[in-house]
Amino acid sequence: MNGHVKNMHFQQFMETAATLLSLLLLMTVDSTKTVAASTNQQCGNLLQQTLKITRIVHKESGDLIKTYKAAQGEMSELFCKVSVNDIPDPNISGLDPPARIASIYTHLQAFLPHFKRVYKQQTDLQSPGSPLLKELTRVWDRTESLASFINTFYQSLFPNLPIPEPAGGPTTLPPAQNVFQQKVYGCVVLKTYKDFMSNVSKELRNIKSKVRRGIHSGS
Repeated sequence: MNGHVKNMHFQQFMETAATLLSLLLLMTVDSTKTVAASTNQQCGNLLQQTLKITRIVHKESGDLIKTYKAAQGEMSELFCKVSVNDIPDPNISGLDPPARIASIYTHLQAFLPHFKRVYKQQTDLQSPGSPLLKELTRVWDRTESLASFINTFYQSLFPNLPIPEPAGGPTTLPPAQNVFQQKVYGCVVLKTYKDFMSNVSKELRNIKSKVRRGIHSGS
């Protein structure tokens, strides 16, 4: 009789343990789903903010090139058609999402020294209250902000994958230029940047569609 009671107690204990184990497993799965949902929501919010500032920068880059041409005087339409070396490529590189988002970030970083150079040159060529200088400053600042958003977005999607350093090393700026060369250089930089921002807008919209379909890291 005592043995039978012990077996019953043992069976009840095992059933209780199995029930608790099942509950723990369910809680773990629910917790994992909650974390994943929270991460996806965070990524979605970051992407929305990044898209918003991208649209603003894209529009302002278009306005900037018009203001730049208007401030350069005669032949301004021809300036942007001249070939200039060492300007960042407007095309986004990479075969998968991590590489392409990283490419956006490194391109933004590469444009910043060129903005600084153009601003310095135009400070010497324009009056202190020139609208061009104000617009250059605004787009320059927004580009820094956008680079920060892209970096944060990348880290949220791929927390274990550091952004690679630019393959070509530090940004190379052209040597000393005369006034004509400065006008050409500034026009090419700003036009190329506008083209790049158009590509960024398309790329982020594509990424947004993938995020909506639930594609996450490594896909």
